[in-house]
Amino acid sequence: MNKQSLVILGSTGSIGKSTLDVVDLHNDSISVYALSAYSRMQDLAQQSMKYKPRVVVVPNDMARQRFIESWNNSNTPMPEVRVGAQSLCDTVAEPEVTTVMAAIVGAAGLPATLAAVEAGKRVLLANKEALVAAGAIFMQAVRKNKAELLPIDSEHNAIFQCMPDRYKSSAPSVPANGIRRLLLTASGGPFLKTPIDDLNLVTPDQACAHPNWEMGKKISVDSATMINKGLEVIEAHWLFAMPTEKISVVIHPQSVVHSMVEYDDGSILAQLGQPDMRTPIAYGLGYPSRIKSGVGLMDITQLSALEFHDPDINRFPCLDLSFKALKEGQWACIALNAANEIAVHKFLHNEIKFTDISSLIEDTINAVCSRNNVSLNTLHDILHLDDMARRLATEFSTSCYSN
Repeated sequence: MNKQSLVILGSTGSIGKSTLDVVDLHNDSISVYALSAYSRMQDLAQQSMKYKPRVVVVPNDMARQRFIESWNNSNTPMPEVRVGAQSLCDTVAEPEVTTVMAAIVGAAGLPATLAAVEAGKRVLLANKEALVAAGAIFMQAVRKNKAELLPIDSEHNAIFQCMPDRYKSSAPSVPANGIRRLLLTASGGPFLKTPIDDLNLVTPDQACAHPNWEMGKKISVDSATMINKGLEVIEAHWLFAMPTEKISVVIHPQSVVHSMVEYDDGSILAQLGQPDMRTPIAYGLGYPSRIKSGVGLMDITQLSALEFHDPDINRFPCLDLSFKALKEGQWACIALNAANEIAVHKFLHNEIKFTDISSLIEDTINAVCSRNNVSLNTLHDILHLDDMARRLATEFSTSCYSN
């Protein structure tokens, strides 16, 4: 493969930082073309001084000014500073770019990720919402533009690795022959054994203290409610053209088995590894070759027994809501995701209780259902419905769930 020219959407987040860690090991084959961030301008400036991208993209003029003020290296030329969401879309589509790491959290990352696909790039997908909110048009765009789509979420990356080689083409429209089901593993988060009656007392700090993974606050809360696994179920449906009834979730507290594929002959193929996102990131950057990730050896002789359990829907109602949304259709998945983003934001700011998250999501889905009379054929349609769901969730959170 020729030298990759990489854009990282969300370079100051946990996935972005891990991606740069892998890049450090492969300067001869990967260069950084552009970086983007939403709020951490000082971190973005530090990254830019080290990796010397040609472009950085920030959300607004205030962020641009903060970035410029953070630049304290007169020996390194400042990159071109672009502003706004359209600049993200324009940057990923530039001919010099070969690879895009889509790591912006939430629906905000959808337009730029879709723009990268439409430009036929290699897209390393770490943004769940691109498929949750826009799975149909997103996968159609991958096929139409002959983009290369590689999943970076540890679970989907594991499944991808366990698939037959002949099936590893971008955006399959039918499931692979011989597969009985996909088994997505879930750690269960920090409250796997907390009495259910005590969950209404959970604090944001407790919800963000994941036992195995180091993640951002939003993703950590999603793991605690297990809606992250629900979103991954929806994502797996689109990535692997797999019907809902062939996707299962199992609790695996050790986070060693990252997911499994069960075949019709009874074989189960699993991908194991340390809970370190540099492994799937390196797989995506190096594919079809395997390259160094910086992850150390795993001493399997020190592993305790590996546990697997069925999830308790009473403990994790958001997981049940996700399966129901997938069965209802794209509109329900959009509402699910939008309401969750509002609910998590409200919880992190102590405006609603932890146990209110699932109730707020369910109420929003029901409300959107009563108002849903629009088609979902374009990105504009999807963003319009997403905005409606966010407004409804915000209204409910203020009137019904306020602490």
